[in-house]
Amino acid sequence: MKISLLAIVIGITGIGIAAILLIGAISTNNEGISSVTDSNNRLTVITSVAPITNMVKNVACDRVDLIGIVPEGVDSHTFEPIPSDSIKIRGADLVIINGLNLEVSLERMVEASREDNPRIQLLKLADNTITPDEWIFDFSFPKEKGDPNPHLWLNVAYAIKYVELIRDKLIELDPENTSYYASNADHYIARLRALDEGIMRSVQSIPEENRKLLTYHDSWAYFAKRYGMKVIGAVQPSDFGEPTPQEVARIIDQIREERVPAIFASEVFPSKVVEQIAREAGVKIVETLADDVLPGRVGDYNHTYIGMMLENMRNMIVPLGGNVNALEDIDAGDVCNGG
Repeated sequence: MKISLLAIVIGITGIGIAAILLIGAISTNNEGISSVTDSNNRLTVITSVAPITNMVKNVACDRVDLIGIVPEGVDSHTFEPIPSDSIKIRGADLVIINGLNLEVSLERMVEASREDNPRIQLLKLADNTITPDEWIFDFSFPKEKGDPNPHLWLNVAYAIKYVELIRDKLIELDPENTSYYASNADHYIARLRALDEGIMRSVQSIPEENRKLLTYHDSWAYFAKRYGMKVIGAVQPSDFGEPTPQEVARIIDQIREERVPAIFASEVFPSKVVEQIAREAGVKIVETLADDVLPGRVGDYNHTYIGMMLENMRNMIVPLGGNVNALEDIDAGDVCNGG
């Protein structure tokens, strides 16, 4: 078979054009960062802790590629991203974090990634939910250290604000799906409002003298303020280490003085010190309060932010002498899954 020189030239030219088109499809800017919005018309969204990841999921469902960076069961305060996380972030359209200096190392990685991909947007939920005069400084987050308590999401009213911020940012970046994001957010917020009201009523069932919290990790400041409870202390000091013998003795004396019926440990911060304090103070210890670990396993119906809050309320309110009857009809499932 004879092949003309013209055919060869045309073939080579075609290959060159195809290669150029392929490069153009992969590269979205001069730095050559791949963008999911060009390949499958979906945003790539990176999140930090599991409750925030779940909130984004309930607004976006399958319309974004969602990647949670902080593994469940890992201390978010000391979490350090690994090199593969940098690759994920460099290809993101949007990074959503809590803020208030909870994910400092992750923030630094986002800023560094912007040198290669300046289009990355960063949304700090807590910073846009409350003002500095509403920050709470406490036992694990003393004012002299400069960083306020960042655990706003345990206050469901603040979680609702988080969802509104997530909805608005997704609509800004992906206006074609405006009605979809808005509808999902409306359904999810309605469920969160029911959760908020149910927690209010459940806390009121606790005898007033028992509405006190002593936890290992100081996560519950914004929750307590919202629902009429008092945080009397935390076992873990501000350096996230273990308390000194003198601090342990002070905590035991405080428990006896306050007559607290139960103290609460943490799944993320296992500690023999809590057992010692409970034993010497003569109180019940509850080891299943979680602030950023969702119950069950991925794919379970209650592996959600709402599921976490419902489990927390059962484990908190009942040992303090109350009941959770007002929470029995709250749906823990994701909006996306028909829950």
